Amino acid sequence: MSQAKTAETRPYHHGDLRRALVDAARRLLEAEGPSALSLRAVAREAGVSPAAPYHHFKDKSELLDAVAHEGWETLNAQMAEAKARDTGPHQLTGLGIAYVCFARENPALYRVMYDMVREKEALPLDVQGDNDSAYCMVRDTMVEHGADPGAETHLELATIAAWCGAHGLAEMAGFKQFEHLKEELGGERAFLDAVLSHMGLFTAKHGAC
Repeated sequence: MSQAKTAETRPYHHGDLRRALVDAARRLLEAEGPSALSLRAVAREAGVSPAAPYHHFKDKSELLDAVAHEGWETLNAQMAEAKARDTGPHQLTGLGIAYVCFARENPALYRVMYDMVREKEALPLDVQGDNDSAYCMVRDTMVEHGADPGAETHLELATIAAWCGAHGLAEMAGFKQFEHLKEELGGERAFLDAVLSHMGLFTAKHGAC
């Protein structure tokens, strides 16, 4: 039986149908994984007719695109909150920790976000370098803490390197082999902080220029 709440306990009445469908898709995604998602299953979860999703999504791929976009927006918001909490050079490390925590707390959503990017010719707006995305937040924070904004290629490469570093840590942070380090350092967050700091890309005045 699905671990997500059934449509009977949470019927959709009126309002934003698209929003209700995306929310239903996210619940199913985290409860049962991407393979459980279909427009029919999402309709059932949202408490609407099987035909209702087709008013907004022509197929499962379009629905997953909408779910992925929601994931990027949530990641952006959580990283912005992390930056606001921290001060000084630790802001970069805080951004990396927020990224890793988001990935670990939303594993299925995180996977869909990258799956939907991988086969596209252009990155989604959420991860392009000319807006207020989380990616730009990393780049701009580097500039705030010493990177040369005029060295565009080097700055872009440093941003990509930092993003890849956090992405790799998100993939590996749950490995049981690291439990002794987490215990020694004082917990999960301290471990993440230490790893990111040792990368050198999450400290002030790194070699981005």
